[in-house]
Amino acid sequence: MRHRSLPTRSTGRMAALATLLALALQACGGGSSAPETGPSETTAGALSARASLGKQIFHDASLSASGRQSCASCHAAETGNAGPRSTGITEPGGVALELQGGRTSPSIRYLAGNKAFGFDAEGTPNGGFFWDGRAASLQDQAGKPFFNPKEMANASTEELIARLARAPYAPAFRQEFGADILQRPADALARMQLALQAFQLEDASLRAFSSKYDEFLRGRVTLSEPELRGLALFNAKDKGNCAACHPSARGADGSFPLFTDFSYDALGVPRNAALAQNADPSLFDLGLCAREGGDMAARRDLCGAFKVPSLRNVALRKAFFHNGRFTDLREVLSFYVQRDVAPEKWYPRLPDGSIDKFNDLPVELRGNVNVSEGPYNRRPGQAPALSEAEIDDLLAFLRTLSDAR
Repeated sequence: MRHRSLPTRSTGRMAALATLLALALQACGGGSSAPETGPSETTAGALSARASLGKQIFHDASLSASGRQSCASCHAAETGNAGPRSTGITEPGGVALELQGGRTSPSIRYLAGNKAFGFDAEGTPNGGFFWDGRAASLQDQAGKPFFNPKEMANASTEELIARLARAPYAPAFRQEFGADILQRPADALARMQLALQAFQLEDASLRAFSSKYDEFLRGRVTLSEPELRGLALFNAKDKGNCAACHPSARGADGSFPLFTDFSYDALGVPRNAALAQNADPSLFDLGLCAREGGDMAARRDLCGAFKVPSLRNVALRKAFFHNGRFTDLREVLSFYVQRDVAPEKWYPRLPDGSIDKFNDLPVELRGNVNVSEGPYNRRPGQAPALSEAEIDDLLAFLRTLSDAR
């Protein structure tokens, strides 16, 4: 059957879309030709007894000193298991929920592919859990919030295990780990952490790979024109350059992208006046170089660096960056591309009229902030790497990274 030729304008538009699609598929490792399933995917199924215990522990507010805060309180499903608050501050914690934390709750989804903290062959820090990588594993990470005085605020291991012993699932805990396990608090805590790790590794909702973008990689759906343009902008080094830290392509083994390389970066995020701790002008959260244990204290070049989070489910989040300074994703993207070309929009002025750029770091450490890679390598007065229309397209693409409900 013969078809009528398309008008010249439509032909040009279709050619442009074809080019976009080709670029997108090339960047994503093949896209529509990808296999139906990938080795990083998981399917829904019954949890093991250990993981089922971990799920109950995760949702149990009675394990906190206040009796009103659980792990799930700070890692809510509706925000992709990140913090639920949109006020730029963390969930209140402490014995009476009277204390404010200093950092946002990062998402716990897609952490199965993470590893312990270390340095790669080029000396770049990588891996670890929390914003500063201080925990070596999911098991290690799982135990710390129970004792943080600004979170679940248990005074001791014995106090926590006494609360666990009163939980309705305590008999199942004994069955899994031994009849006398609750009489050995240190061992019981280690088993709680194992159970929480098992839950995070087994629960399909925590690594579902069910987003529209995943379906695009499987060849089951197509992206809209704005989404395709957004993907191209995401990958382009002279535009968003997002893929430099948030890879969008399949792995060499065919695994689906996690949208983080688990590295660290100092972005010079503005100080968040909503954080109570910032009422003290001499207090600075220095991130990697100041984490507990002091193992990075000598690395002053790493001060101000924080973990690169996954962008999966980023459109569901309510607060962004380690300090929650931004609560709107569009504003985040605007900050990224305008930080250096229009710093007056993001930082306060000093009494002499100059801009206090990178004001959430001491002056002597502001040289650590990334100013060498796009889109941070521009100067005041230059055009930002992305226009307002291009930010719209990038937002459209980022929304394709949300897991299906």
